[in-house]
Amino acid sequence: MSKKSQIIETATRLFAEHGFENTPVSLICEEAEVSKGAVFHHFKNKNDILREVFIHITTIIEETDKNDVHLATQEDPLEAAIHEIFDGMSVAKYRKMYQFNFSVMVHPTTRAIVADLIEDRYQQLQTSAEEIFRAVGYSNPVVITKMFIAEIDGIAMNYLLNNDFPLMDIKQEFIKKYCQ
Repeated sequence: MSKKSQIIETATRLFAEHGFENTPVSLICEEAEVSKGAVFHHFKNKNDILREVFIHITTIIEETDKNDVHLATQEDPLEAAIHEIFDGMSVAKYRKMYQFNFSVMVHPTTRAIVADLIEDRYQQLQTSAEEIFRAVGYSNPVVITKMFIAEIDGIAMNYLLNNDFPLMDIKQEFIKKYCQ
């Protein structure tokens, strides 16, 4: 693993455990076993590290979604997408990272640092979901996609903030709502 990747992996873990504001660069250096010089060779500042961590999390989300078995076995692309989203969201080893990702997106300071990356991620999701809703015959795929994404965001927030949230039961109701 390259030093840059090692720093990003370590920062991702530490930000998820302690938060962005409570994680000094010195702790990243110590945990990654690199010098401050190495960190600042790859990153201009701590905000730049956050941007790379956000990109890293986006990549993990995308890879987790692509590995979902439902995509290959479902005939209904919308149902497969719903399984993909919910199954990806529920990967236990990523829970803290997803919680951190959520907090970055809603906290004004960190959101400002990654606003363009949030917009890029949203646009990709909007485009792919819109294509699915169009393909399965929804009459207003633009609006239904916005509603769908807003509902997913609300479900994700509740799941990430509440340990006893019935995610899989909600997934089944979500499938009934959109696929039948």
